[in-house]
Amino acid sequence: MKKILYILLAFLTFSCSKDLSTLNEDVKNPTNVPGEALFSNAEKNLSDQTVTLNVNDNDFDLWSQYLTETTYTDESNYDIFTRSVPDRAWRTYYRDVLEDLGRASLLIGEKVYLTEDLPVQKNSIAIIDILAVYTWHQMITLWGDIPYSEALDINNVLPVYDDALTIHRDLFTRLDADIAALDADFGSLGSADIIYNGDVALWKAFANGLKVKMAIQLADVTSESTLVKNSIEAAKGGTFASADENAIFNYLSGTPNTNPLYVDLILSGRLDFVAANTIIDAMTGLNDPRLPLYFDQNLGDNTYLGGAYGHSAAYGNFTHINPVIAEDPTFGNPLMTYSEIQFYLAEAAAKGIITDNAATYYNNAVKASILYWGGSADDASAYLAQASVAYDQANWKEKVGTQEWISFYLRGYDGWTSWRRLDAPAMNMPPSPEEAGTFPVRYTYPSGEQTLNGTNYTAAASAIGGDKLGTKLYWDIH
Repeated sequence: MKKILYILLAFLTFSCSKDLSTLNEDVKNPTNVPGEALFSNAEKNLSDQTVTLNVNDNDFDLWSQYLTETTYTDESNYDIFTRSVPDRAWRTYYRDVLEDLGRASLLIGEKVYLTEDLPVQKNSIAIIDILAVYTWHQMITLWGDIPYSEALDINNVLPVYDDALTIHRDLFTRLDADIAALDADFGSLGSADIIYNGDVALWKAFANGLKVKMAIQLADVTSESTLVKNSIEAAKGGTFASADENAIFNYLSGTPNTNPLYVDLILSGRLDFVAANTIIDAMTGLNDPRLPLYFDQNLGDNTYLGGAYGHSAAYGNFTHINPVIAEDPTFGNPLMTYSEIQFYLAEAAAKGIITDNAATYYNNAVKASILYWGGSADDASAYLAQASVAYDQANWKEKVGTQEWISFYLRGYDGWTSWRRLDAPAMNMPPSPEEAGTFPVRYTYPSGEQTLNGTNYTAAASAIGGDKLGTKLYWDIH
């Protein structure tokens, strides 16, 4: 009996001295994680969302008419409703990217740093916000008016929708503050930064490139002409000097960290996509040296045939994505490139926003794209020497628009947005478009917003001119 009492007394003593509430903690799924880890997660979630071919999440390689579907052709015909694609994309941007970035900034801001390390903290917070600005910009150019000033507040589940142009202006303000805050003499997020490994100078170049990108998006909005000109003039000298500074998200060889393209094209075991006739015909007609770099020669040497866009297409009868791309789980996803920024500067020069030589920027852009994909400088020179490719100021929209679109292969959102802005090249109307006779120029709002945030949704839909695929957004004025 005494022995039992001693055991009970020892247990009670232990219980009183130890916090038993920790026994229920799931150490494999912590509720608090380092801010740096959240930043890594946000980078991956953003990259995955932009590169995936999963039609539940992203239809833009189809809408850019780089690819078309083989059997299930809903998305090629602009049906994003059957699979609730806008709902999934909305959730990814807000929850998996912006929420992680906001929490990362908060946690890093709360950390105690030694005085000499305070610039590292400042750099890290600025870089986090630069990626947030990139994300917000993609969202407003996708949907138009969205929740912004009241977004990401757990205590407000019915946020108002802010005017998209007002958001766009505010993003410039944020980006200017971030650029000013960066100090390249110090580090930042280190290895938690999968894109640049914490290199502050490269993030500064990225931010200036983003400033150019956000400005060119407003190039046709007369009320913003001063903002556009001043932004491009201020940023052009500080952005990418070469392709060595490209912002590439590099994937790993093992799941779940492979490029989603590898998952969608190889691991899935499905045969859902072939090249679209739109891009095959355009590149063939231009003798484009990137054809064998973009696409497989599964139909024979130097033989390419694209499926009629939006129609069903037997997989074996048409050209496939190059296996060098499809079969590489580590294939990098570019979020911004030197070539891209050179194209934007070519647009700015062609429109007279800046006084630089548009042809120089255009040639730089085309050459950089060819080299990026594995072509040679000689390939680029021969290609640019063709009258069908050489820059022509009198026909600059078609020239720049076509080459910019070709360069964005497998960067569907940017390819589609380039086409929306420049109306080049000509696209093929699919047989059964969701809105008859209409190419989509935006995503519709999520169905969940209509149900759960109906009052604010209705106001936003009215403000932009109707929640339709064909409703032109605030920057799409031409």
